[in-house]
Amino acid sequence: MNRFSWQRAVIKVGSALIAPEGNECSGRYLLSLARFITASREAGKDVILVSSGSVAAGRSKVKVRHNASIAEKQAMAAIGQNLMMANWQRFFDFPCAQVLLTADDLRDRTRYVNIKNTLREILNHNALPIVNENDTVAVNELKVGDNDNLGAYTALVAQADTLIICSDIDGLFTADPRKDPTATLIPQVDKIDSTIYRLAGGAGTSVGTGGMRTKIEAAEKCTSSGIQTLIVNGRKGETFDALLEGKVPGTLFTASSSPASARRLWLTHTLKTAGQIEVDNGAKQALVAKGASLLPSGIINVTGHFEQGDAVEVMCEGVIIAKGLCLYNAKDLTFIKGKKSKDIASVLGYETSDVAIHRDDMVLY
Repeated sequence: MNRFSWQRAVIKVGSALIAPEGNECSGRYLLSLARFITASREAGKDVILVSSGSVAAGRSKVKVRHNASIAEKQAMAAIGQNLMMANWQRFFDFPCAQVLLTADDLRDRTRYVNIKNTLREILNHNALPIVNENDTVAVNELKVGDNDNLGAYTALVAQADTLIICSDIDGLFTADPRKDPTATLIPQVDKIDSTIYRLAGGAGTSVGTGGMRTKIEAAEKCTSSGIQTLIVNGRKGETFDALLEGKVPGTLFTASSSPASARRLWLTHTLKTAGQIEVDNGAKQALVAKGASLLPSGIINVTGHFEQGDAVEVMCEGVIIAKGLCLYNAKDLTFIKGKKSKDIASVLGYETSDVAIHRDDMVLY
């Protein structure tokens, strides 16, 4: 087995482990994990849980004779969240703290910072943060969509060094081990590319929403930001015995860089892109070689209907070179593209800034 060390970990636990029958919470697979969490905390480490299971926990309490509607699933989640939290609390003699998030919470910079501060204070007060998507209010445009990627976002906002994804198989295999008896476990992945994605099959169970692909997506978000990621089998008690010994009884995705700043992580991974700005080669050189801000004079074309403060991609000759927060909306930026900064006020009748995107609000790819 590979070895690893860590100080702050986000542990993602799916519905298949929390509610294996699909309609109520169970402790069948959680006792060994709970012991691992307690022992890790006693060793001075920080643990944050990302827990599925609220909808599954509430399903038996909301009787439907057809495919559940969005409102019915939200009712299940509202009832099930208490049941899911109570199920976790019974394993610990320290408090559990519920943190409910939507994708909008993560995309908004102020709320993102508030989440980071809240998680820090929960840990400082010796409680266990348990993060879940706020399914009682989230509809499709507000949803992260799966708790593997929610685990990745939580690891980013919490500035963790490790994401541990507990699955119902041992890790990433050369083929689907449920269908191919010759499939072998891949103990370590140093680079996530198209070859790795091709190994991902569909969802493993009917209870959860995430298959191996979403786990690899989560690993890619984390490893590119300096956060090592593990996929392990949460149904086996010996998994957590090995983790306590610093061993990886599954697949380790190694971190490809040192941790980046929290603002850079937010810009890169969390913020939804609202439009695109095409720039000339001169602007590209200024951004890439000099670390300059983007001036209106270097802009060739504006695409999309974005507002001031929205995230946009910066492109040159069809290649995305940066992402940043635009200081003008799309309509006004169209008027001032190609213009000198000193001409902005005369063209628009006002001037918010002499740059289109400030270098402090930009991430270069």
